[in-house]
Amino acid sequence: MTEAVTYESRNRIAIITINRPKQMNAIDNQVELELAKAWLRFNASEDRVAILTGAGDRAFSAGRDRDAQGIPEYRKFAPGVDITVEKPVIAAVAGWCIGGALTLVQMCDLCVATEDAKFSYPEAKLGFAGGLVAGLAVRIPHKVAMELMLLGEPIDAQRAYQVGFVNRLVPPGQHLTEALKIAERLANNAPLVLGMLKHFVSSTLPKGPVERAAEAARVTDGVFGSEDYREGKASMREKRTPKFTGR
Repeated sequence: MTEAVTYESRNRIAIITINRPKQMNAIDNQVELELAKAWLRFNASEDRVAILTGAGDRAFSAGRDRDAQGIPEYRKFAPGVDITVEKPVIAAVAGWCIGGALTLVQMCDLCVATEDAKFSYPEAKLGFAGGLVAGLAVRIPHKVAMELMLLGEPIDAQRAYQVGFVNRLVPPGQHLTEALKIAERLANNAPLVLGMLKHFVSSTLPKGPVERAAEAARVTDGVFGSEDYREGKASMREKRTPKFTGR
């Protein structure tokens, strides 16, 4: 069975690829699970930079797979939302980047796109949205973000570059090559400084409600998964004074 998401480690660079080219890299339940695992693997690895891309040249991703089950929850597998990622992430985009896939690029630190790339968030036309995209309004000019969200009409790569959503425009087929060039330079920089700067920027940028909710959930999940929580429950059952350890 073909992996829905592949992870390749190359010279301290992780290349994370949504690997469903026949489906324009649409995001189904398996992609969701495997992307989340990829970020956890990246965090635990010696890799210093990640590149997030899609297989083939037709699409970075067409967004949510129409046959996927359940409610899409991009916060669970977008880098830096449910799963904190404090190493640099570069999006390498070719072709279409639609719907929730746009929020994946939004949460990356840098973006390389081909000159024929197109970005679209058509959720208002379809009757559903998860809300993570609200954070786009602090990453590009407010009215451009509202145009993308409310009208649901695509913008081309040139406009995305002009408004600061894309860092580099390259000819078709060159997006991964250019992303690797940038990643190699980042991998040679001081990782502690890169991590500190990314952490500070994340703390400085205003967050949308979905990002804030994810942040709160991480803290409360830490409490409910702790030894102290289990000790507290046990002490109540056993009618004794709890012995907390701070773990």
